[in-house]
Amino acid sequence: MSKLPQFKTFVKDNPKLVSYVKQGDMTWQKFYELYDLYGEEESVWEPYLKKEEANVEKAVGMADLVTWFKNMDMDKMQEGIKSVERVLSVLQDFGTKEEVTNNYEPRPIYKHFED
Repeated sequence: MSKLPQFKTFVKDNPKLVSYVKQGDMTWQKFYELYDLYGEEESVWEPYLKKEEANVEKAVGMADLVTWFKNMDMDKMQEGIKSVERVLSVLQDFGTKEEVTNNYEPRPIYKHFED
């Protein structure tokens, strides 16, 4: 009897296994053989599923934001803002230049000078 449908559900529940296959570290055949021999609850899956928990980024809390603002150098921040303002003013100058208008009006065909 095939355990393939149960293996597919196991893979859907543990998407980290897909990254191992994409990186070339494991193949679906090897994962299926492990699943067929040991099932879901064995320690054979720990190396593949435990790393998933270690890679999860922690959420940034309010205390982290406060310490980040305390460690920020305001002088460097001000210099950065001034340089961005300068760049924006230069770009604005390019955009606001008026095009030279041509005041030339063609003379009617049958009209002579100041007639």
